[in-house]
Amino acid sequence: MSKARVVITAVVVEGRSQAEAARSYRVSKGWVSKLVARYRAEGETAFEPRSRRPKTSPNAIDANTVELIVRLRKDLAEQGLDAGPDTIAWHLRQHHGRTVSRATISRYLTRHGLVTPEPKKRPRSSHIRFQAAQPNETWQADFTHYRLADGTDTEILSWLDDHSRHALSVTAHARVTGPIVRDTFRQAVTAHGVPASTLTDNGMVFTTRLAGGRGGRNAFEHELRRLHVRQKNSTPNHPTTCGKVERFQQTMKNWLRAQPRQPATLAELQTLLNRFVDAYNHHRPHRSLPHRATPAAVYTASPKALPDGSRDADTHARVRHDRIDPTGVVTLRVNGRLHHIGIGRTHARTHVILLVDDLHVRVADAITGELLRELTIDPARDYQPQANPNKTKPPNP
Repeated sequence: MSKARVVITAVVVEGRSQAEAARSYRVSKGWVSKLVARYRAEGETAFEPRSRRPKTSPNAIDANTVELIVRLRKDLAEQGLDAGPDTIAWHLRQHHGRTVSRATISRYLTRHGLVTPEPKKRPRSSHIRFQAAQPNETWQADFTHYRLADGTDTEILSWLDDHSRHALSVTAHARVTGPIVRDTFRQAVTAHGVPASTLTDNGMVFTTRLAGGRGGRNAFEHELRRLHVRQKNSTPNHPTTCGKVERFQQTMKNWLRAQPRQPATLAELQTLLNRFVDAYNHHRPHRSLPHRATPAAVYTASPKALPDGSRDADTHARVRHDRIDPTGVVTLRVNGRLHHIGIGRTHARTHVILLVDDLHVRVADAITGELLRELTIDPARDYQPQANPNKTKPPNP
């Protein structure tokens, strides 16, 4: 017999007072009073177990947000893009002005049956990650196979910046050859500058180092030597060394396969690739980048590395990651002295990247890459105020 039934029986049937029943059964008088009132109002149903769930959940997200989470999941998955909780949270924050935690999104996806259970994976903490410190420090390259709608086999060659995952060049070819690798590299250099190094596998279109010394350097290797670019190649049978570009190709092919109309010609395939590169670089958050930024934002926010033969030994530059405080100010130490740089309360709590070259400073949004302020530090002042747009220059005499 449940304690609730015993207590109610003692008061209603035996006629004992509520205070006496509370002392006898070591419960509060308030609980006894509540049980008796419930019995007189509901009868025998008062003895049934009651849920302890609160009647209201003030912190629960609204139904419209739940519907938006489900719709984003389906839309991103249909486009062949990543549709995990982190990506959905980024889209909610960037495009809909709503902040929802990753755990909350995961919980609602599970409730709606949109999560496929997977066997336990190797924890991310066990992976050793390598990443270039600056844009253009290392470019990765690789090519992959893709079949057109008519069954024709093609190959897609990709150049990817190791630091930012920015897709520098993605081109479709009937077959990737050494001259094609050299030519696409030249085009990427024209658009983005000369990298300090490249990283590829040991395919003959990239290197002849495993060819037993026959034939000398190929076209691509001659181009690297001419530009003083260091060439790096993965160790044989260790494909994870070029894991970034291979993971990029997986994302690209998932997106291509999800398109309702598959390309039938190289030109159509190239058109789709151009659309994908734009979405990948500018409109898709990347989980491996700080604050889930886009590759384009990270690539443009930092100074570019240069080949060894182009380095200026006298150049002093540094990069700092920080967050604007609630008053709209970010701090920077120059020559041992702390300076406060005014950015504006509009950008309070925004994650930023500070590009410092001696006294010249650029402050950029770490997620979007937007330049928030550019200034030259006045060493005599602690606070570096923003320019007053209403202040007019005195007329020339």
